[in-house]
This record gives sequence, C-alpha cells and structure tokens, in this order.
Amino acid sequence: MRILLSNDDGYFAPGLACLAESLSRIAEVIVVAPERDRSGSSNSLTLDRPLSLHKSHNGFYYVNGTPTDCVHLAVTGMLEVMPDMIVSGVNHGANMGDDTIYSGTVAAATEGFLLGIPSLAVSLVSASHGNYMTAARVATDMVKRFSENEIQSPVLLNINVPDIEYQKLQGIEITRLGRRHKAEPVIKSQNPRGEILYWVGAAGPAQDAGKGTDFYAVQHNRVSITPLQIDLTHYDQMSLITNWLNG
Repeated sequence: MRILLSNDDGYFAPGLACLAESLSRIAEVIVVAPERDRSGSSNSLTLDRPLSLHKSHNGFYYVNGTPTDCVHLAVTGMLEVMPDMIVSGVNHGANMGDDTIYSGTVAAATEGFLLGIPSLAVSLVSASHGNYMTAARVATDMVKRFSENEIQSPVLLNINVPDIEYQKLQGIEITRLGRRHKAEPVIKSQNPRGEILYWVGAAGPAQDAGKGTDFYAVQHNRVSITPLQIDLTHYDQMSLITNWLNG
C-alpha cells in the first residue's frame, strides 16, 4: 500500500514524524509537506508564482506552498504511481466544527479526495501534552482497516483524537460537525514604530456540542470520525431563490 503523507504544521513538525514512523510499518510512505507552518491556509492553491520541491535530510519532501499545493503537486506532477491513500497530520490542535473550514490539515486531505483518492485528516486535540503517538496509532489502525476492507468510493474522514494515552481511549464514535460561537475579537497591538497591528483572535467556545458531535465525543475521551463532503450547494434554498428571482 502506498500512502502520501502531508500536513499543515510544516515538514519539521513532531506530529508528522510520529505519523510517518507509524505508517511506515505497514505501508510505503512518501512525505510531501509545507516548508513552514501553514495552519489556517484552508484550500488555497498558489497560482501567482512557481513552486519548488526540496528533499530534507530525513527523506521528507517539502514545498514552498500550502498543504493543498503539496498534495496537488505530488499527485499531478511528482509521483509516478498514484497513492492508495492520502493522510494529513498529525495536526497539533483540534479540527472540529467550524475549524474544518479554515484547516490546512483538512484541506490537504480534501485535495486528495477531490482527486479521487481516499483521504484522512488526523488531529490531536491538544494544547500541551502531545500524545502524538496516540493519534498516529489511531490513524494506522484506520489505514489497516481500509487495506483489509476497502471502501468502494473515495471518502474524506476528519479524525480528532483526545490527547491521552492510547490505552485510555474510550472507543471510536462516528460524529457530525459541531458548531462554535463566533471567534473572539481580534487582538490590537502596536509595533515599535507606532503602527497598529491586529492578531486574529482565538476560536470561540463550542456552541453546538451535544451528543453526536465531534466536540462531545472528544470531551468523553472517544476518537471522533466525521465523514465530510465538498458539495456546498444549499439545496433547501434552491426553490426559495428561484421564487425570489421570478417574483
């Protein structure tokens, strides 16, 4: 089995190294990741300049672009053989609810899905402990399951893993995305020249976090797996907008 591995934290990130090590035990792994942290880059493609591809001392390839660039470049130009699966992560921090819209981790997996390849986005819901091997083991378990019982159509799975030891996990739950409150206000500061600077504020607290959501599962020490889709069409409003235009 061939796996293309990427992330949004950069090719030097510890979560990427843990995941590459774990997956290498069961599959052929090639890593193509951003040259620096590109968190929050979403599904952006670099169209205003060429991209360069380099190989690090540890064998990982890195690109001066976004996570989406990395997967797109690898699949459509670099690799001679199509990967069987794309895995993105392990991200340092959650990608739940509204986070998925902005996430570069999810974006890398999404690009694989759009190219017809089953894809996983893996995140460790952490700010401190760093149990990356727990998330890496969960991802490896998922890849094993896929190789033994392949799903017949491309899937995009968003996986969030509690930051605890693997043995303390309380199972796996298939979830829907929850919702957050609006983001915290921007943080206003001033540089030494007196110019006003603005930092984007933190994500707001969870608003829709009840049973069945990704937030609820992780809060109860369960791995959250959410199948995602890309069709943004609001079908329920099609007749409404038709009537509005014709009214």
